[in-house]
Amino acid sequence: MSDTIVRVAARGDGVTANGRHARFAAPGDTLTADNAVVPGPHHQTPPCRHFPECGGCQLQHLDDASYADFLVDRIAGALAAQNVRAEIRAPLLSPPRTRRRATLHAEVKGGAIKLGFSAAASHEIIDVKECHVLTPALFAVLTPLRKLLARTLKGRARIHLTEIDQGIDLLIEGTLSESLAVAEALTQFCSDHAIARLAVDDGLGPETRWEPEGATITLGDVPVPFPAASFLQATREGEASLVGAVREALATASGATADLFAGLGTFALALPGKVYAAEAGRDAILALQAGASRAGRSLFTEHRDLFRRPLTSAECSRFGAVVLDPPRAGAREQITQLAGSTVPVIAYVSCNPSSFARDADILCKGGYRLEWVQPVGQFRWSTHAELAALFRR
Repeated sequence: MSDTIVRVAARGDGVTANGRHARFAAPGDTLTADNAVVPGPHHQTPPCRHFPECGGCQLQHLDDASYADFLVDRIAGALAAQNVRAEIRAPLLSPPRTRRRATLHAEVKGGAIKLGFSAAASHEIIDVKECHVLTPALFAVLTPLRKLLARTLKGRARIHLTEIDQGIDLLIEGTLSESLAVAEALTQFCSDHAIARLAVDDGLGPETRWEPEGATITLGDVPVPFPAASFLQATREGEASLVGAVREALATASGATADLFAGLGTFALALPGKVYAAEAGRDAILALQAGASRAGRSLFTEHRDLFRRPLTSAECSRFGAVVLDPPRAGAREQITQLAGSTVPVIAYVSCNPSSFARDADILCKGGYRLEWVQPVGQFRWSTHAELAALFRR
């Protein structure tokens, strides 16, 4: 007996109405009695030759409509599990080839070099010859980087690539050979391929080997010093979508704004008026402080671990609005304090629907209303879902 795939589960499997699962199935596909998948109207041909072996993407077989539905379903399911209801808007999807940061893996073994994403649930490296998510600039540097690493890398390494204002920021977490020839090869590679900075971390922290001018990333029209391999929204389009949603959420707010888990200032530098920014990462908060000071922005920064020392309810109540963008674990300690505050408006940015829904439940029980959720798909074709949301007391 055949069944129709009706949705895609959190890990990417297609699911029928009676609970049968099938890998790489899209809504509208038919699952036959012997578990064969017959493609339907939303099943597209994956554009990359490395799919599905490469772990960088899990959903290349979905067209944009079903991928957008997947993001909505992820968020709706997480909220329903907490008995929280809200308007979920149509997702804003980043186009292909717009990922401006990525962590790849490299290995030199038996005289051969591999450079790429790891295979799903494996340490095996897929030596990528094409990529439909990385920006053209990031992908273009892989071929010369592969040649460089073949000459210089010892064993295995993690490779962090980020597009910044001056070009490409490159951090190699691994061990390189040490010789004059290697030093000259690194310099020549950087000079030839628009490398803004090259740093090597062999276990003792990043050591900069090349940085002809200070590395910065412009956020809210403010150039901010960029610590090696710092967190940055994955695509420029995704950043713009999240910033736009936060600005909309705070449009009617008055008074000072608190930006919690501020990072380098993606939101703090995009907001008008007085802004307080708190961040546990010392390098990030010092970079934000330096960028804001040079630009003459009205911004007060604090190096503060919001898990161990969240703003109290009384401290939160001093602000007209709060923005928070915590890591995947969410912000239970800070949310508990916010739930007891009188802050009129909270804009919550999340990269994990499950922890967001848990925190949303705490806020709603504290007297807030979740008005809307804006899904953002900047990790195209992955099961990763991001969002921005508005809570109002």
